[in-house]
Amino acid sequence: MKLDNNKHSVFLLHYHLVLVVKYRRQVFDDEISNYAKDIFERIGLSYNITIEDWNHDKDHVHVMFKAHPNSELSKFLNAYKSASSRLIKRDFPIIRNKLWKEMFWTRSFCLITTGGASIETIKQYIEKQGRK
Repeated sequence: MKLDNNKHSVFLLHYHLVLVVKYRRQVFDDEISNYAKDIFERIGLSYNITIEDWNHDKDHVHVMFKAHPNSELSKFLNAYKSASSRLIKRDFPIIRNKLWKEMFWTRSFCLITTGGASIETIKQYIEKQGRK
């Protein structure tokens, strides 16, 4: 396992993010998904966030990404959702037929931490510390 680091810490922070299109409108295809992914990558650079995996269905996207401990995830998500909404609707005018208001994404999102070990394994490891 390769860990990330900065001056004062060593870490490996993976997240699974699900973003859903407003009203669950089925607007995603490969072209729009790739465009949204590119925006994610560009904005993510400013927040020390890098994509590990990306996929889409017609009405939502799944992203696995890595972040640093100092990454401000809520600020990043707000910046991404705002910019991608504006840019996707600007550059793909066909979407305006299905989403006529400003918002492209729902207000909510699902963000889950991920890791190589289960929570139960980590609990057992912590409980065994200091015992010989």
